Amino acid sequence: MEIAILFGVFALLLILGVPIAFAISTATLATVVYLGLPPVVVVQQVSAGFNKISLLAIPLFIFTGELMMRGGISDRLISLASSLVGHLRGGLGQVSVLASTLFGGVSGSALADVSAIGPTVIPQMAKRGFSKDYAVDVTVSASLVALLLPPSHNLILFSAVAGGGVSIADLFAAGIVPALMLAIGVMGAAYWLARVRGYPTEAFPGFDEVFKRLVAAVPGLLMIFVIFGGIRAGIFTAVESSAIAVLYALIVCLLIYRALGWREFWAAAAHAARSSGAVLFVIGAAGAFGWLIAYLQIPGAVVESLNALTDDRNVALLLMLISLLIMGTFLDLAPKIIIVTPIFLPVARAYGIEPMHFGVMMVLAGGLGLMMPPIGSVLFVGSAIGGITISEAMRSIWPFFFAALTVLLLVTFIPALSLTLPALWR
Repeated sequence: MEIAILFGVFALLLILGVPIAFAISTATLATVVYLGLPPVVVVQQVSAGFNKISLLAIPLFIFTGELMMRGGISDRLISLASSLVGHLRGGLGQVSVLASTLFGGVSGSALADVSAIGPTVIPQMAKRGFSKDYAVDVTVSASLVALLLPPSHNLILFSAVAGGGVSIADLFAAGIVPALMLAIGVMGAAYWLARVRGYPTEAFPGFDEVFKRLVAAVPGLLMIFVIFGGIRAGIFTAVESSAIAVLYALIVCLLIYRALGWREFWAAAAHAARSSGAVLFVIGAAGAFGWLIAYLQIPGAVVESLNALTDDRNVALLLMLISLLIMGTFLDLAPKIIIVTPIFLPVARAYGIEPMHFGVMMVLAGGLGLMMPPIGSVLFVGSAIGGITISEAMRSIWPFFFAALTVLLLVTFIPALSLTLPALWR
């Protein structure tokens, strides 16, 4: 009965449109009261949910992304991407994918990616003959690459929820190959759709111009090596790297690009504070939810149920993948990681699935939910930037969705795609 109350209240509140953090905490409180436990336990578990030192990296990386977005780094990355791939079929569509990949490597957030790249690329594509639905969809799909590249907030979150037993550095390494595969898949879909619709290409600016734009973008690109290289080499932890990333972004934006004034700085700080507060509240509420799931021994019951269905590892993976995709339609990525990890990670371990492999699979599966309604936060932002409705955006999103789904299936059933780099770099 208590399990029915927990998930029933949660589902009901989601249907009523209650914000996710309040829905999670209310469902947890209702179940705790039904069990006869002291309600103060919920407050204690919410506090414990975000009282983890590794989570400090998330608000700092959010702040770093805000600084780079307002300090000229994203503009230079777009310019470099335009010179490299603008001459391919689809022109600015390919630019959007490469720019999102480059920016994702320094922001770690799909939402920050589409917010930084979208306002520049989407209007330009509309002016040059691309339909708005294509412009929005290619930008939204490309932003998912940021979920898998260092300093991915969601991989950091997965490491924290997994109990710290999964190295953040290893997770960052595990996400690189799937991220590049996703970028190639989205570029392929952009090329095919552009060819079908007869969209134009950009003129190649010449190697001299490419070199100039590369030099201009180098200070921003070095952020990738500062973050990932430092963690991988053991020079500093993920939290220390996030603080260094803030300092580095300030130096680049203030002293090198000189594009960050006081107005932009305070806007970046205010937006980062709001975003961090919302994210940490969800993390805390979902932490209490996860504690209750463990208290009710739900993971053990799930393992027993799956064992009754199959003892085949790939079938178990497929069943978990289908569950993750379904949950992605009504849960945003961060709460899904916190709620699902305590249930499915023990199941994955029981079937001999590496936690790193499972983490990358879960984050990528959650990413597909970000580009689909009704949650689809990245899709909503991209549509707002493009000035179109969700239904209009959905017209041409399917090639991109199936490209991402193909990559997800490959990553799910070929573990070497996510496990080889961490093994090589140890």
